[in-house]
Amino acid sequence: MTGPDAAAPRIDTSRPHPARVYDWWLGGKDNYPVDEELARRILAVDGTVVRGARANRRFMHRAVRTVAEAGIRQFLDIGTGIPTEPNLHQIAQRVAPESKVVYADNDPIVLRHAEALLGGTPEGSTDYVHADVRDAGALLARAEESLDFAEPVALSLVALTHYLDDEAYGLVERYVDALAPGSYLILSQVTPDLNPAAIEQAAENFRRSGTSFHPRTLAEFTRFFEGLELLGPGVIPVHGWRPEAEDVAAQAEGIVPVYAGVARKP
Repeated sequence: MTGPDAAAPRIDTSRPHPARVYDWWLGGKDNYPVDEELARRILAVDGTVVRGARANRRFMHRAVRTVAEAGIRQFLDIGTGIPTEPNLHQIAQRVAPESKVVYADNDPIVLRHAEALLGGTPEGSTDYVHADVRDAGALLARAEESLDFAEPVALSLVALTHYLDDEAYGLVERYVDALAPGSYLILSQVTPDLNPAAIEQAAENFRRSGTSFHPRTLAEFTRFFEGLELLGPGVIPVHGWRPEAEDVAAQAEGIVPVYAGVARKP
């Protein structure tokens, strides 16, 4: 496992990185002018992105709490991003202090913040893997140093798959295949269904910056859950997945063109 003392790879500040753009939308400070420039360009054509980023975070909190209350004690969060409290391990360990969490990301700036990710309860554990989601074999092998894949694991891929092309389906299947029965898949993904013109402009801005971006329709997103048992209310806009008071209030701000879902491996 990579710890906070590991030497970080060089941070490329000549190109924006999705994790740092996302950080800017969330009001964070761990981004560079190139990230802010892209974040502002996308915000100019898609006014939903800031509330979308916030809605994604709240969905992650609700989904993790749901599966932890269902008995899950192991979590693999891929595409972790720059730490924003409460982090996934804090949510899980509030429900069950003995929970084990492994974070994975390929952005060197996330590695620099690994110490913030590695705090947790004495009863549980948190670790960080510096790895690319596309290298499933290597990522899983390193995660297995902390997690027991013979027991159920919750796999979190929140706001990640829209940065992957059609390889995303095979990758998600590869990860799910590695999980024991009773495991869960937590997903959210940008969609063109609810605001097509703005999402296409946002996608074009990402692509011009050198970042792959692939919004998916309801049918395309639902495909990720084939062979799994969707939890109610199924695949739904992110605000509506088991909303709490804050989410209901946020719906008044307008649409969020993001689908979300949680499913159990039978």
